[in-house]
Amino acid sequence: MSDAEPRVYTVILGGGRGTRLYPLTRDRAKPAVPLAGKYRLIDIPVSNAINSGFKEIAVLTQFNSLSLNSHVSAAYRFDVFSRGSVEIFAAEQTESGGAWFEGTADAVRKLLGRIGERRYDHVLILSGDHLYRMDYGEMLARHLAAAADVTVSVLPVAREECGGFGVLSAAGDGRIVAFREKPRADEDLTALAPPDELRDRWGIAPGEFLASMGVYVFRMDVLKEALEDPAALDFGKDILPRMIGSHRVHSFLFRGYWRDIGTIDSFFEANLAITDEEAPFRFFHGTAPIYTRLRFLPASRVLDARISRSVVSDGCLVYGAEVDHCVVGIRSRIQKGSRLKDVILMGADDYEDDDVRAALAARGVDAVGVGPDCVVERAIIDKNARIGASCVLRGDPSRPDTDGDGWYLRDGILIVPKNGRIPAGTVV
Repeated sequence: MSDAEPRVYTVILGGGRGTRLYPLTRDRAKPAVPLAGKYRLIDIPVSNAINSGFKEIAVLTQFNSLSLNSHVSAAYRFDVFSRGSVEIFAAEQTESGGAWFEGTADAVRKLLGRIGERRYDHVLILSGDHLYRMDYGEMLARHLAAAADVTVSVLPVAREECGGFGVLSAAGDGRIVAFREKPRADEDLTALAPPDELRDRWGIAPGEFLASMGVYVFRMDVLKEALEDPAALDFGKDILPRMIGSHRVHSFLFRGYWRDIGTIDSFFEANLAITDEEAPFRFFHGTAPIYTRLRFLPASRVLDARISRSVVSDGCLVYGAEVDHCVVGIRSRIQKGSRLKDVILMGADDYEDDDVRAALAARGVDAVGVGPDCVVERAIIDKNARIGASCVLRGDPSRPDTDGDGWYLRDGILIVPKNGRIPAGTVV
């Protein structure tokens, strides 16, 4: 980026305790949750930012940040000739405020107090739990062309989806004139309907509304001004509604694939969707790939196994098993006679060699991975989990959320947490 171009600071909001993704967030920050076999959630916004030419990046988190730190430090290293960094900012106790971030705006306010005298023209603010590919440079160009103080990326959604979004109304030129955060299902949204001029220009279908993606570009001076009020804790609830009447707040239409993967159900569906022949999202792209940590793993080894509609990552060992409609993570081990269907198997952090497995077996400890003669369906098996022989683990959409002995049921999906152990012969 030349000196004549505006300097952009990218801030990725890592979220709070990640309760919607629990127990996947029990032992890690939400941005560190494994995704699609070999990635982490954080890789999506970081890759989008880097591919857009924005290489000065902050990731905000406040819980269980060890694995996130490890992943980011190993994955994103810039050399001396390409200015850039990806820094982790964890919540901390300060003289001016409490330890925890109390909302999205509060998190950014506390960050700006810690970056000192760094000079930036604009701040790009992103959420850390969405799956999409976007060129933020196009959004910045629109922001500059409109002479906007704030630009909000939006996408069309049906009325029944509005309850999960901030919904806005924009004039014919895209300037936002009204904003309502997560309206009730029975709330009248007639006043937020896009005008005909904008519907025609942007191709918005009848009955669709414009929803915020949680992607914002702020002028730095405007952002600092907006954050001066310590009572303003959240961008959607506090900052944007206040600014609409006093500042130039514009919208930027996004038309690509976008998915919130911040719940167990949406995370499960989005992962399995990558196994489709016409997958809605592909991690490879000629000019805008999704990056992750470089690992030196061998090719996967498959012996007498049947694998269909599945993605198998690097370094896996699959012996005499049936794998259908699954995402198999790095270093996964699936033993003879097991059958997996509709499963996310996140893999392992390390290999266990023969001597280690023998020593563990002598102590009555199963090997990492799925043991022999198991049946696993509609499940997420987190990293380093040990599933003993002849287990039957089945999720069921008709069952209520339950906390079991070494397992959880959320949204009808059975989950074995990170480092979990399921004894041989267990039936769930």
